[in-house]
Amino acid sequence: MKRIAIQGRIGSFHDIAAHLYFEGEQVQIICCATFEEVYDNIRRDPTVIGMTAIENTIAGSLLHNYELLRDSGTTVVGEHKLHIKHCLCCLPDDDWDTIQEVHSHPVALMQCRGFLSSHPQFKAIETEDTAGAAENIMAHTMRGCAAICHASAAELNGMKVLEDSIEDNKHNFTRFLVVCDPRKADFMRPLDKTDKSSLVFSLPHEEGSLSKILTILSFYNINLTKIQSLPIIGHEWEYLFYVDVTYNNLIRYRQSIDAITPLTKELKILGEYQNGRQTN
Repeated sequence: MKRIAIQGRIGSFHDIAAHLYFEGEQVQIICCATFEEVYDNIRRDPTVIGMTAIENTIAGSLLHNYELLRDSGTTVVGEHKLHIKHCLCCLPDDDWDTIQEVHSHPVALMQCRGFLSSHPQFKAIETEDTAGAAENIMAHTMRGCAAICHASAAELNGMKVLEDSIEDNKHNFTRFLVVCDPRKADFMRPLDKTDKSSLVFSLPHEEGSLSKILTILSFYNINLTKIQSLPIIGHEWEYLFYVDVTYNNLIRYRQSIDAITPLTKELKILGEYQNGRQTN
């Protein structure tokens, strides 16, 4: 059985992503209030696996999670891209005319901004988790309150779904990373099957330093799929670059890493894994 630490409750999008990634396997979900707690669980027990969101096609990158990943010492061994669908749910005895408040995670509220603006009578209340909002409303019989969450979380908590698919953009996907203790990485994925890598590096504050890196990656037929820069605290105008690349030749990829390493001030491979599948 695999023990998976997630941020959020049972029925949350992290929970759904974990079950889809480990489909057909027995999993035990460890619910955490924060992403920091996910990594704390891995530190305390190296057999624990983490599932953590890293970017959303609408909200963008979760910048703090990049920092947590870099500092955690864990290795990325997989990813999953989940279609995010939201519903509005409430207590069985409530209905449209009794709802006064809508509770959910701030990102979910943002992703349903159009729906909420069409119902100005609803007051939006931020919570730590989508599924947790539904669970809390049901547990405390909070009449007049609705939650925005996945329909499976509504069903799990015995909530009534007033409307499904209320998200503004139907092309709403979140990318989740699967992380573990580096000593367990080889058991999680065969290295010769990898075709994607996540890197982080800093560069000398010199003209053309980034373009040299990109030119070398192109020469080795390495495809750059994402680049995210974050400032280095205490070093004005210096940045860490988080880069995702894909490749179809492991040897060429390794050669490209050897070629760019001398041009960086610091380079760390956050993980090598298979390009994740996308589920609706």
